[in-house]
This record gives sequence, C-alpha cells and structure tokens, in this order.
Amino acid sequence: MGSVASTGRRVGGFLLDLLVAFLIALLFTRPELPRNLSLLVWAIMTVVFVGLIGSTPGHAIVGVRVARVDGRALVGLWAIPRAALTFVLVPTVIVDADGRGLHDRLCRTIVILSR
Repeated sequence: MGSVASTGRRVGGFLLDLLVAFLIALLFTRPELPRNLSLLVWAIMTVVFVGLIGSTPGHAIVGVRVARVDGRALVGLWAIPRAALTFVLVPTVIVDADGRGLHDRLCRTIVILSR
C-alpha cells in the first residue's frame, strides 16, 4: 500500500472534483448556473469513480487514490457512505494521527499516494 496522502493533496483533489462537477452540471443548465445540480453531479461522480476504480478525476490529477485498509481491491459500496460523510465536510476535518478523516475510519478506507 502507498504512503498516506497529505492534507494538501486531498484538499486539492476535492477542489478539482468540485470544479469538474460544476463544469459538467453547467453543460446542462447554461446560461443559468447549475446551483445544486453540481452537488448531485459531484456525489454521483464520487460514488461511481471511488467505488469502481478508487480515484475521482481530481484524485487522479493530484496523484492520490482511496484504498481499503483491509487490502481488498475495490472500495465498492463503501463509496456511498464515504461520499455522504464527505459531503457534510465535518468528518473530513476530524483526523487521527495517521491523517485519516473520520469518514475514512468509519468506511475502512484511507487516501494514499498513487504516484
């Protein structure tokens, strides 16, 4: 398993994912702003990409991925509560000594460097 990703990389990936979700939602709402549609796009994008390949577009750009701590290959359905807890943001800022957020501890995942 790779090294634990820094907070800076995780935040950078998250912000990039928000931007990607906003731009995708904007394609459907132009000339209006997407409002909450961008949050729905972010949630779907996060669950699908993390669940199936362990990395969202933003994660891939900054070189991190989500892995299960038990070593299994796919995050799978744990991506759903993980995304829901990330959406609330509070669990993501409560970190342990290893830098794992509460959402990662509850879902048995960890964000690691992929390159």
